[in-house]
Amino acid sequence: MKKSIATACLSAAVCVAQPAGAEVLSAPFTPKPVQIDGSPSEAAWQNAQWHKLDKHILGDMPAPGDFSGRYKLLWDEKQIYLLAEIIDDVLIDTHPNPRKRYWDDDTLEVFIDADASGGTHTYSHNAFAYHIALDGNVADIGNAEDDNKRVILLNEHIDSAWSRADTSPYATTWEVAMRVYPDTFSTASPSDPLVLKPGMTLGFMLAYCDNDGSEEREHFIGSHDIEPVNGDKNLGYIDASVFGELVLKKGE
Repeated sequence: MKKSIATACLSAAVCVAQPAGAEVLSAPFTPKPVQIDGSPSEAAWQNAQWHKLDKHILGDMPAPGDFSGRYKLLWDEKQIYLLAEIIDDVLIDTHPNPRKRYWDDDTLEVFIDADASGGTHTYSHNAFAYHIALDGNVADIGNAEDDNKRVILLNEHIDSAWSRADTSPYATTWEVAMRVYPDTFSTASPSDPLVLKPGMTLGFMLAYCDNDGSEEREHFIGSHDIEPVNGDKNLGYIDASVFGELVLKKGE
């Protein structure tokens, strides 16, 4: 996200209603934990459906050879698992400080709202906007009370690994395991992750920051359509109401 953090965007004027008919995804259960190694060898992945990562958020819409993506989801009692296949012709990670301008590097961004309640979350943990860098660091904005609205690292929330094919189109395969935390989480007094159960509904969205060598991110592509507010679709880090829903399924 472009974070000269638009103060106007954080005012009460930007209350975003979830679009009618927001996409509902489902994730099948896996009886065995997924090994996070960037190589999706587990049979459980064959039971999961591919979903497109093709919704414009910022920048120009890239040509397929520049960027394209798709993803799958699984879950068990402890974690949600994400498999993302990304075609990105240039991988960029030029900001060594994981708290600075992470959105201007190639970054996989996962949005999670544990109770699908929607609402603002920029300076709270009502929802999370996890920016997973190529080096594995996981950044989000901290809450107002404990973190003084600073960027924090939440590496303990997520495990990730990626690999890149050595033949064209050189797809990057990400595997991610995410623990799900309630809105009572704080860095001052961290809570335990939730125990996941069949039938749970979470708020979920996926996005990718794509930069091919510019000063700023060139493309920002997501999994769900976002209704713009004053022409701006970059609302995921502000309001969880733009997320879709993810239903955890078992035995179907």
